[in-house]
Amino acid sequence: MKRALSQSLEQTLPRPGRRTARREGVAAWQAPGWLDTVGAWLLGILWILPLLYAVWAAFHPPAYATRFDLFAPLTLDNFLRAWDAAPFPRYFLNTFALVTMVLAAQLVLCTMAGYAFARFQFRGRDLVFMLVLLQLMVMPDVLIVENYRTMSWLGLRDTVFAIGLPYFASAFGIFLLRQTFKTIPRELEEAARVEGANGLQILMKVYVPLARPTYIAYGLVSVSYHWNNFLWPLIITNSVETRPLTVGLQVFSSTDQGIDWSVITAATLLSAAPLLIAFLLFQRQFVQSFLRAGIR
Repeated sequence: MKRALSQSLEQTLPRPGRRTARREGVAAWQAPGWLDTVGAWLLGILWILPLLYAVWAAFHPPAYATRFDLFAPLTLDNFLRAWDAAPFPRYFLNTFALVTMVLAAQLVLCTMAGYAFARFQFRGRDLVFMLVLLQLMVMPDVLIVENYRTMSWLGLRDTVFAIGLPYFASAFGIFLLRQTFKTIPRELEEAARVEGANGLQILMKVYVPLARPTYIAYGLVSVSYHWNNFLWPLIITNSVETRPLTVGLQVFSSTDQGIDWSVITAATLLSAAPLLIAFLLFQRQFVQSFLRAGIR
């Protein structure tokens, strides 16, 4: 009886050799490193081709905007025409005010919430954090009607504050900072408490400085999103005094004389130049912060 039972168990349970072979078979089907490199190069080419065309059309006369000629003359007239065709100083001021206001509010709120989810123990913490993560599945465009009604009820329509108010809290920022704060050793917090630091001092003197790469990466994500956001600012603003750059650029595509691609690309480069410079300056911190948070 015992022998029969042991034989049946041996037939049912997987053998170590088979398990090892199965694991080795799965590992053998993993994509090679060169395939990731080729994919990255293809995505890079797809991203840079429109930028190269925009640079070509912006620095050449309109006659050469749609055809390539090595001997085409260079010019800066397209940038001057674009600058004169729209109130770019006002658009830049509104956009800078918008992204600065939203980023400041997000950093404060996301830091407090991320620190609470990472280090505090309270009833319903996991449930509340799950509800925060569920917000990542909701498209912002779905809330446009309700946000418009709320801004109208508050009397904030056609203001820069109304553009940024629905984005003051960010589920992605809370998640990213929570993941970063959880990687910081608790021994540092305990040492700060021994020195007499309170909760706010521990947050500002221990956690925030160590999460600096994450703040830089999230800042780039937030600024780039709100710098390029178009639909919500278009709906909530009506005057030139409150329009950001993305809404102001539509003036170049609504002319009666047709579309001048040289002027459009010049205006687009003027709008995108600050973001490109910021990414080139902080691209290393941008990548390292996501790796540190465990996002791959």
